[in-house]
Order: sequence, then structure tokens, then C-alpha cells
Amino acid sequence: MKQYYDNRELSWLKFNERVLEEAVDKNVPLCERLMFAAIFQSNLDEFFMIRVGSLYDRTLVDADDRENKTDMTCREQLDAVFKRVAELNPMRDKAYSGIMSELEGHGVEQVDFKALSKDEESYLKAYFTAEILPLISPQVIDKRHPFPFLKNKEIYAAAQLESKSSSVTIGLVPASGAFSRIIFLPGSKRRFMLVEELILHYMPLIFENYKILDKSLMRITRNADINMEEALYDHDVDLREVMSELLKKRKKLSPVRMELSRKLGSAAVDYLCEKLELKHEQIFHLKSPLDLSFVYPLRGRLEESLPTLFFGRADPQPSREVDKDMPMIPQIQKRDIILSYPFESIKPFLRLLNEAANDPSVVSIKITLYRVASDSKVVDALIAAAENGKDVLVLVELRARFDEENNIGWSKRLEHAGCSVIYGPENLKVHSKLLLITRKTGGGKIEYISQIGTGNYNEKTSALYTDLCLMTANREIGSDALMVFNALSTNTLAENTSKLLVAPLCLQNRIIEMIDGEIAAAERGEDAFIGLKMNSLTDKILIDKLVEASQKGVKIRMVIRGICCLVAGIKGCTENIEITSIVGRYLEHSRIYIFGTPERMKLYISSADFMTRNTLRRVEVAAPVYDTHVRKRIMHIFDILTKDNVKARVMLPDSSYVRVKPEGEPVDSQSAFIREAYENASAAASGKGRKVKPTLVQRIKSSLKKR
Repeated sequence: MKQYYDNRELSWLKFNERVLEEAVDKNVPLCERLMFAAIFQSNLDEFFMIRVGSLYDRTLVDADDRENKTDMTCREQLDAVFKRVAELNPMRDKAYSGIMSELEGHGVEQVDFKALSKDEESYLKAYFTAEILPLISPQVIDKRHPFPFLKNKEIYAAAQLESKSSSVTIGLVPASGAFSRIIFLPGSKRRFMLVEELILHYMPLIFENYKILDKSLMRITRNADINMEEALYDHDVDLREVMSELLKKRKKLSPVRMELSRKLGSAAVDYLCEKLELKHEQIFHLKSPLDLSFVYPLRGRLEESLPTLFFGRADPQPSREVDKDMPMIPQIQKRDIILSYPFESIKPFLRLLNEAANDPSVVSIKITLYRVASDSKVVDALIAAAENGKDVLVLVELRARFDEENNIGWSKRLEHAGCSVIYGPENLKVHSKLLLITRKTGGGKIEYISQIGTGNYNEKTSALYTDLCLMTANREIGSDALMVFNALSTNTLAENTSKLLVAPLCLQNRIIEMIDGEIAAAERGEDAFIGLKMNSLTDKILIDKLVEASQKGVKIRMVIRGICCLVAGIKGCTENIEITSIVGRYLEHSRIYIFGTPERMKLYISSADFMTRNTLRRVEVAAPVYDTHVRKRIMHIFDILTKDNVKARVMLPDSSYVRVKPEGEPVDSQSAFIREAYENASAAASGKGRKVKPTLVQRIKSSLKKR
């Protein structure tokens, strides 16, 4: 194992730990800290369902299968993951306990039966008897009653019951159903109890003919890593039908984790492990609620009455790039336009789509859809275009994990409206964010309007994730986009694009060429620079090439939110690489590639992280940025990100992360972008322009001169 590699799974857990750190950060508003605790939990749920599920499956197929960077077997990775999660859970418990303790000072209290008055206890007993008891379905499980199927992520109240026989008897009650999870106490809008705790308390009333030896809340996490390729191989039917069947199958996959709120007797635990085929290291005890999703509806109740406990309002602002009184297409033909979400509104892009749907000169609209909002204005515009007689081609990715059902529904609706719906190549997800509008002018001239983004065509996430949206009339980019869509339509792959970098056939190779270009510059004694901003870095080939560049003297600056399998700062190896991670109010999601010093810089935005799944197993698109104004804006964004000394953590040579030590004025990059967006919107409204200083240019030059 080379010293500059880190394990993917353990690196992801480090990222989620950084999320948890936001839950204990006193500078984060109190209720927002509660949200970060909930995000930590939901992240971990998905990690177990997908990553742990995948590792578990691979242990069954090949016990000696090893990870290609750290050489760990799947079993070794699972053991390391279970050990680390067991260390993180108490940190989660402590964070939640601290938050709830502080919330009590604001009248917000999750109560237990020890803190109830007699009147409150009477109310809850009456509530349980009238509202809960008629709706639950308790079961007794023993050698005469089969073990039931436990739903993924559902909470159950479990009790070990005294039995005359030597066998273990379990009482089990589903704690979710047709009743509210949060029960507010009478006369209070902020004091509450969770329904599962109420059910657990009254287990003696449910199993009144049994003596309860011990009891606990229980939650099972199941493997959700379904093998779509095998299913497609085995079925000669439409992909949409296959996906519908696979979604049913996903719900029944093997358990990979059990969480308990209290200690159960060893006999009961052994029995549950046997029935669920779990090992003891897959059992985790929590003092905080097993499922923190209740904080989302709780937030809705508290936002109005306790606004100071939340982030201040920050609505996406009108872009200064866009004239709201002028149609979008002429503006894009005049110069490229970049939108920066969530600081700027998605509305100009939606306006472009709606104008194209009604423009007589538009003959076709082609788009790739990976994840869209549940009430999608993007889809509405595409349907309107089809109804207006436009040729509308929509690639709907039915394999977008956990959005499959949503996308199946949209594909049917689009088809019904007259759109041509395709699913993409076999064995490859289409993750690109690509739109092509083709116009035929009065003189018969063909014109293209292309949009390439780093994020999904989703109005909801555009207000939550940081992303970039480039709209251009560049003819060569439009021609490349057409080539991509033609390839997807004919079940082939685009390879010979001139401007766009398109995975899986040419993106990785072209990136390697540009890294080699910087290596060559360094070997000639010239200044060399690579700047990267993305979500994850796991591609071994690209990692090795970046290490080679570092060893040749190329200065490399990376902002990587999540997984990073390259360890920075190792003397004689990666000492020219600096890596930071930013976890803040919004989810960092944009991808930016920079190769070269300002005088010869190549600049791209992309849908692709440097992960093997993106570079070799998905259709991804990276677009060059040519417009001088847009380049300055993106470089300004990258500059502010690299200056962040509030929400940034820097990677150390041991692969751990520590907060950046503030030097000089504190810089919270996301707060800075919010402020800029409001200032720019105000300036635009008053008719004043505002220039963005390309400060990174000076910084790169300065830093390189110091070497």
C-alpha cells in the first residue's frame, strides 16, 4: 500500500464526522445544529444501505476481494467501518443531548415520563388508549410464531417476555403507522414526546398477559445495493418494468445493521441476531432517538416562533448577468451566462426553457434528467414544448438511486405528452447535466443554445446545493452536445468531441493530458498550477497522476467536500498538494477544473467527480469556459473557497482534518456569496454594475513566485 492512499469508506466516515461537527459548533444557530445532527444520521443510513451493503455482498462472492488502493479485503473494511461507527455514535448522542439541553432554555423540550406531571401522564395514557392502541399490530414471536419481516429503517418496540419454556419470547410492536410521530403536550406548542417512546412505555398494557423482562426500541437498516445489470440481463422486458420490480426487491434485502435504544438481555440479542443474520458488531446502541427525521416537521413549527435559532433568510437572488426584461436566447447569443446556485435564482434557466417551448424558431429540445423536483417546472416546460410541436428528446435516468420511482413516473408522463423518452446505454448511468436547444432561423441557419451544469435540473436542490449553470451559444459546444445526444439515442457513446469532455471514453484521458501539460511546464522550469473543486476523489489513475504532478513541482489546490482517497501534505510525495473540505449551510456540489497559470489557463465546469464511477462508468460532461467575464466569475468563486477560514477543514498528512486556523479577517465562503448575491441584485435593480475582481490570478502568481 502506498502511503498517499486513504480508504474510501473510512474517508467518507471522516466527511460525515465533519457534518456532525457542525452540530456542536456554537457559532451555528441552535436549530440548525439540530438539522446537522439529522443530516449526519440520514447520511449514515444511506452509507449502510449502499456502501456497507455492497461490501457485504462482495464478501459472499469473493472473500479475498481487495480494495485497489489500501489493499483491504471487504471483511477488513467492514470491521473498520463498524469500529469507527461505534466511536461516532456516542459523539452523535452527546451532540443531540447538548442541543436539546440548550433548547430547553427556549421552551423546546423532548420529555420523558420522569419529567411529566400527573395531568400530563394522564393525558398521554388517554391519548395512547384512544389514538394509538387501536392502530397498532403487536406480535408475539417464539418457536410457534414465525419471525416477521422488519421494514427498512422503521422503528419497532421490542420486549423480551417471560416464558415458561426455555425458548426466547419476543413481543414486537411497529412504532410507525397512521399516527403522528410527535405528540405535543396539552397547553404547549414546544414540549413533546415521540410516539415510539410512548408505545415502549405502555408495552405492559399491550402485552398484559406477560411479564416484561426488558425492552428497547429497535431499528433495522437493510442492504439497498440492488444489482441492476444482472436484472437487465435476466429480463427481456422494458427497463422501466425491470426497475419497478427491483424497487420491490430492494425493500426485502438482507439487514446490515440493528440499532437499539436500550440494552436487551443477551438471550434476546442472540435471538435477534440469529433471525436477522447479523453479527454482534453490527448492533449499535444509541441514547438519542434512533431516527432524527422528526426534526424536519419540528423545524416547521419552530421557525415562526423562534426565528433567531435558524440561519437568517437568504433567498436566491436575481442574477446580475440577466436582463429580466429581455428574452433569454438573445442574451445568451450576445454572451455566455453563468448562474451560481443557490445564491442566484434558477428562474432565468426556467425562463430559457419556457421561451424555447414557445419560440417558433426552436425545432428541438434535448435534455438529460437525473433527479428532478417532485413538482418539476422543468418537466412542465418540456411537456409544453412537445404539445407545441417541438421535437423533445428526454433521457430519463431510471437508475438514479432512491429517485427511481419518481423518475419512472416522470418518464410515463413525458411519454404521454409526446416526448421521446430514452434510458441511456446499457450498464452506464447518465449523470450529465446537458441541455441542447436547436433553432432554425428564417434564413435556414441552424443555431444552438447549450446549457451545461454541475447540478441536477431540480428547483428544490437549486436552493440548497451550490452549483453552476452555464448557458452558451457557442456553436462548437452545441455541435458536441448534439453528438452526445445522437450517441445516447443510438445506444452508443460519444468519443470524438472537440470541446466537451465526455465520459466514459474521453474525459479521464483528456484530464490526464492536461495534468501532463502542467508536469511538462514544471519540468521546463515554468510555473504550473492545478485547481480542482469537487465532491469526491477516488479514481486511482487520476490520484497517481496528481501525485506525480506534485512530485514534479506542480502546485495543486483542491477543495473536496467528501471522500478523498489521496492524502495531502506528505513530504517528498504530496507536499505540493493542499486539500480542504467545506461543510456549511449549503451542500457544496459544484465541480470546477483549472489547469495552468492565468496566462494559459484551461477552465471547465463539470457534472463529474474524480471517481471511477464517474470517469469510467457514467456518461458525464465537462464544458470549457471561454467567455472572459464568466471565467473571472468562476475564478473568483474558487478564490473565495480557497480563502475560507471559517467552514473549511484542511487535510493533514495523517489523513485527518482540522479546522483552518483563521489568519486575518474571517472568511465564510457561503456567507460571502450570499452577501455578494444580495449586493449584486441591489446594484442591478438600481442600474449599477459591479465588477468581480479576479483575485485568484494575483494569488496564484504570488504563491508561485515565492517558491
